[in-house]
Amino acid sequence: MILGSLSFDDGNTVKDNLLRFKTGKRGLLIFSALVTRHRKFSDKLMPDIMNSVLQIVKYSANISKLDFLQERIISLAFDVISHVLETGPGWRLVSPHFSVLLDKAIFPALVLNEKDISEWEEDADEYIRKNFPSELEEISGWREDLFTARKSAINLLGVISVSKGPPMGTPSNCSSVSSKRKKGEKSKRNSMRSTMGELLVLPFLSRFPIPCDANASHSRIQKDYFGVLMAYGGLQEFLREQKSEFTANLVRSRVLPLYSVSVCLPYLVASANWILGELASCLPEDISADVYSSLLKALQMLDKGDTSCYPVRASAAGAIVGLLENDYMPPEWYPLLQVIVGRIGYEDEENSILFELLSSVVGAANENVADHIPYIVSSLVAAISKHMHPSSEPWPQVVERGFAALALMAQSWENFLREEVELDQSSGKWESGQAAIAKAFSALLQQAWLTHIQPLECEVSAPPSCIDDSSMLLRSIILSVSERNVIEELKLSELLLVWADLIGDWHAWEETEDLSVFDCIKEIVNLHSKYELKNFIVRQMPPPPAPPVPPQSIIEGIGAFLSEAILQYPSATWRACSCVHTLLHVPKYSFETEGVKQSLTISFSCAAFSRFRAIQSKPSSLWKPVVLAISSCYLCYPAVVEGILKKDEDGGFALWGSALAFLCSSSLEPRLSLESEIKLAVLTLAKVVERLLGLGNPGSSLLQDCYASLMEAAVQLKEVQEDEENDEGDDEEAEDKEDDNEESEDDDEDSEGDECEETEEEFLERYAKAAVNLENNTLVEEGDVEDQEHDIELGSLDEVDQLKVVASSIERYHNVIMQGQTLSSQLISKFLKAYPQLTYLLLHS
Repeated sequence: MILGSLSFDDGNTVKDNLLRFKTGKRGLLIFSALVTRHRKFSDKLMPDIMNSVLQIVKYSANISKLDFLQERIISLAFDVISHVLETGPGWRLVSPHFSVLLDKAIFPALVLNEKDISEWEEDADEYIRKNFPSELEEISGWREDLFTARKSAINLLGVISVSKGPPMGTPSNCSSVSSKRKKGEKSKRNSMRSTMGELLVLPFLSRFPIPCDANASHSRIQKDYFGVLMAYGGLQEFLREQKSEFTANLVRSRVLPLYSVSVCLPYLVASANWILGELASCLPEDISADVYSSLLKALQMLDKGDTSCYPVRASAAGAIVGLLENDYMPPEWYPLLQVIVGRIGYEDEENSILFELLSSVVGAANENVADHIPYIVSSLVAAISKHMHPSSEPWPQVVERGFAALALMAQSWENFLREEVELDQSSGKWESGQAAIAKAFSALLQQAWLTHIQPLECEVSAPPSCIDDSSMLLRSIILSVSERNVIEELKLSELLLVWADLIGDWHAWEETEDLSVFDCIKEIVNLHSKYELKNFIVRQMPPPPAPPVPPQSIIEGIGAFLSEAILQYPSATWRACSCVHTLLHVPKYSFETEGVKQSLTISFSCAAFSRFRAIQSKPSSLWKPVVLAISSCYLCYPAVVEGILKKDEDGGFALWGSALAFLCSSSLEPRLSLESEIKLAVLTLAKVVERLLGLGNPGSSLLQDCYASLMEAAVQLKEVQEDEENDEGDDEEAEDKEDDNEESEDDDEDSEGDECEETEEEFLERYAKAAVNLENNTLVEEGDVEDQEHDIELGSLDEVDQLKVVASSIERYHNVIMQGQTLSSQLISKFLKAYPQLTYLLLHS
């Protein structure tokens, strides 16, 4: 009764009957719930439900005149029909109305109307969101996110198109053998049934002529064909079930001709762009080139008088991304890049879309666009600079998207250069390209950061936007430095000072997963090792009237960042601890700068030990980076680090020493595996043994464990070094035989992959353990596996002869430590086998 009393002639009736319309909306939601979740009660009511909603959807032709609530009710009515059609008795109830539904309800909701044209001009982004969703989920009556009558009508059309029609004719004698049907015959009969997409929908849509030069001026033809294109958008699931040639013929005959019409048809071309993007995965390779050519033409469409063509360009950009994601490679990349870069900077609403398209192009093209990257970078920097203002914080979205695109291009350029160097094909052309990129990046970062500094100011107040992407640009600048004068030309020292201040006060750990900051830190340290950067370790004293206190140097800002990373960001612990070794051992500290090194050591020790205390209850892979970070600090200033650790009430020094001994002697994870890790452990254990003996307690269990672990680590170091030598020899032999054994190697890799594939039981067991750990709050983020496989930089410690260190420790301390104690015969045997030249020390001690 309530639904039948609702009026949909115009939008004015809602004001007088608001409660009635709201009740009708609730009623339709209840119908949907009954049909989808309570079939036991709804099956008997379905005929009445269908009669009610069929009376409502026939008003879809009035959508442009209706209030939002009225349109929402029509949308819900379409949804109810979709739900009913997907039930058991749905076909019997809905199929008699298919033709009427399509002609009188669905298609009228799809045609272009006055509200569409108004929204196109007044709020193009809203128009795009409503009509060209970037990702359409599987067509289904169960979707609950359809809020417009057009979307619901498209969804219903999709459900109808994939539903099966009546069975095809079968031989008359079929019934005589029906009792003997085999198990597979039912599926065969189903495959003989045509879908309603073939029987009804496509024939109906073919009635509408495609606009051409002869008839394009007729508004009725344009509006109707807009509805046809919207309908094709709802047939994605149906078209994916067809052969690719079928879809190609449909696109070639009913979509692509629109791009050749001389009359401007922006509403139709925008819809065509969207359809081509959604059907990209269904298109065969032979038509993809024509589709790409049409989309590139649409991407360049200029506004026509008072009619904006922004939706045309936006939908074309999205469709091109769809083609690239489906592995289409244009024959030439430069025309596309030229169009994208040429449009960036003109209209704010388009810039974000163009930057996203540019990132997709660079990511898909890889080395194919390397020649053009210097040109693109220079053009983009000029466009981004126009939108960057010193007082804006955060930066405008166009600037942030621009930095992200530049960072991606910097990474692509670096990858390309690395390949060129490996192939020994580097030339002056690439060097000039690198110089141009570095100059552009430097100019952009100077505008972003250095314009905030007044001549007499020492502190920096640059906005902390795009730290990750800015770090990638800064790293690219560093990699371009080949002479000292380049550092001055690019103002690199000044940029590094600002960057170090920014990261030193940065706390947005939860906002990113993969930080370029860590890679940049290592390149900065390497650059300082070559050219001794100004203000790197100690910053110059500011001129009067500023206080005579030196501001934070570059390395101090980096140190603050690393300490915070170790404390606050578990998945960055590996990378942060790796940088700790680099900062402590690679730079050359003078007598005047020892205070800075000691300050860094204290900060790193406190942060690493705090992290270790948080995870020390159970061995985990995070033990290794934090324990080794403390080890590096300990080798720099043993007494200082001991003092920090001994402040812990539970014996922090003993906890750390025991953990280090465990890492060296354990055959289980976590354990030391890389040569640099074991070298560091050997040096640290030797120092710990020396310090413990200095305390006058040679019989302590910690001393015994550390001494035994020192010998274990020495043996393991020898084994790793021998394995690396053998691997180098094997690699040379493998390279000689690579061409001959390529096929067999591929087979071996496949078989290895099969052997290592995780079973369902192992998968369930692993996730069950993770769930228990999560419930008990013991699950720890442990970073990427790649972070755990990189050697740590030991700097001057790499030059220390570990054999001499071990021999000296045994010669000086073995008799003292072993008073009344014995080492396992297995350990002594392994040690003497690895170092037979030290036999005299153990046998005569």
